[in-house]
Amino acid sequence: MQPNSPWRTADFRTLFSATALSQLGTNVSYVAVAELDASPGQVGAMATLSTLAFLLIGLPAGAWVDRMRHRRVLIAADLARAVLFASVPLAWWLDALTLGQLYAVVLLNGCATVFFDVGSQSTLPGLVGRDALVQANAAMMSLMAVSNVAGRSAGGALVQFLTAPVAVLCTAASHLASALQLTRVHPDQAPPTPGRTAGLRTQIGEGVRHVFGNAELRALALTAALTNLGSQIINTMLPVLFVRELGLPASALGLYWAAGGVGLLLGARCARPLAGRLGYGRTLGVMGLCLAPAGLLVPLIDRGPWLWLAGAGGVLVLFKTGVDNVLGVSLRQRMTADALLGRMNATFRFVLTGALAVGAAVAGLIGELAGVRATLWVGAGLLATAFLPVFLSPVRGRRELPHEQPLMAAPVTKS
Repeated sequence: MQPNSPWRTADFRTLFSATALSQLGTNVSYVAVAELDASPGQVGAMATLSTLAFLLIGLPAGAWVDRMRHRRVLIAADLARAVLFASVPLAWWLDALTLGQLYAVVLLNGCATVFFDVGSQSTLPGLVGRDALVQANAAMMSLMAVSNVAGRSAGGALVQFLTAPVAVLCTAASHLASALQLTRVHPDQAPPTPGRTAGLRTQIGEGVRHVFGNAELRALALTAALTNLGSQIINTMLPVLFVRELGLPASALGLYWAAGGVGLLLGARCARPLAGRLGYGRTLGVMGLCLAPAGLLVPLIDRGPWLWLAGAGGVLVLFKTGVDNVLGVSLRQRMTADALLGRMNATFRFVLTGALAVGAAVAGLIGELAGVRATLWVGAGLLATAFLPVFLSPVRGRRELPHEQPLMAAPVTKS
């Protein structure tokens, strides 16, 4: 084990295992809640509500997280999700479950997830030290990739063999176990509060200016947003193409997405060795230049060999995304002072989730006006060119991560 390995830190191992439990619960819930006698339209509405929280409270959540102890934020978020999901089987067994309750659970769960995600990324540098960030982020991104595949598969099995209410109860139990696990993490230091704290709007503005006023952070945000936009446009139309137009079974779509998950996992695992050989910025630039155009293979999906070719294109793009996630998150964490981490992460979350919401709407509009294939080509074009903001920015010339923690301007005080 290397001297600066995050696995040497007990708090990181605890956070990792707690996040694994939390991710398992989140992905099981995607399947389980959708099976509670909901129509396709209602499932779509719940999917929208699950992301709406990031747009409604994403930016202020970052400012709030910067004002609070991160460990408390994570524990409170997990406890809230445990209570919310436990209410669903309880109401079902009492024959009192309503669609309104499901909508409320999904929306409030999204709010709690905002705080958990922002808090988790903000507490990581303090737990492992900035020299171990790349390894720590690689572990976290690999966990997320595995959870996206394994968690939803587990959800399907639980729903099939134990019924949806029991599966939702298992989701609540996993979040409760995560909260209990997080109590073992040593308490973080209280956030500095010299004088009186600046207003919420001022603090949000500091986070937004930090991201978009820095050429490297701005490029990372734009590339990630374009990637999310293109991916969402394609993924929204893939079920229509696979099942309705090509007449392929739903399992074929599941395998296609599972292959993409493998590409994402491999990219996350290869990010650090590639950066060590090529340099951090050059890796992001070269991976984009060489692999992003593979997205243009995705709209060629058809029966036979074309399905395999399109699948290979999707895997290559997601391999690049896995590399981008690890190196991009590590770079932005190292370029941000501790006191701004919550607001920086929240700003990125707001932009990236906004891209997902816009992507779904754009996909529906283009699909109605120009058809499924045209929609796929639009998404593929975005994926193929998403690397350009990073490629044309100072990021491409960066060999190493910043060594010194950046200074933050003194907070605005109110008399």
